[in-house]
Amino acid sequence: MSVFSQEERERGGDYFRAKTENAKNILLILKTMNFRDQANVVISPSGIKVTVENAKCAQANAFIEADMFQEYEIEEEMVTFKLNLTSWVECLNIFGGGTSGATTPSLKMMYGGHGYPLVLELEEDGVVTDCKINTEEPEDTLDFDFFSTGVMNKIIMRSECLREVFTDLDVTSEMLEILMSPDAPYFRVSTFGIYGTSQVRRPSIIL
Repeated sequence: MSVFSQEERERGGDYFRAKTENAKNILLILKTMNFRDQANVVISPSGIKVTVENAKCAQANAFIEADMFQEYEIEEEMVTFKLNLTSWVECLNIFGGGTSGATTPSLKMMYGGHGYPLVLELEEDGVVTDCKINTEEPEDTLDFDFFSTGVMNKIIMRSECLREVFTDLDVTSEMLEILMSPDAPYFRVSTFGIYGTSQVRRPSIIL
């Protein structure tokens, strides 16, 4: 039985409706991509894809699987739009992301189609908050097609480790050298700045 009332369907949930008991999971995913204000959203029966692009040279994609929701209904094969990602994150964080207590807010999302806003309904301990985020026509994004064939090197490592690598780099260097090898040092990043050569190694990775 659907958790969506007739009133919710009429006010903007004809094309897409979803509900999760833990809005924090969605919030954490979107926060990792919030380096630009605008995001393209593609909703399909398998889930929600969010794409953020910076100056046509860097792109981040997140896919929120439909299984993450307790209720997930879509009336079309695909729904696409653009919205303000910062506003989306701020709405989901309206209860503090559920980090201050044992409970986390539940979330209902509804979208009525072209020209309609994305409607969010968050509820925590009986307190309900509605948010509406205007949607626009999606922008064209670059097609980063990474074929598995012809890949010479591949590394799997924790994102925290990679962040530490770039934090330790010499920012005065105009060039960055990356070494990947099946033998030690396995993964090394070198910079060549005004203070000399700097190298950061991370041996504890999977090649």
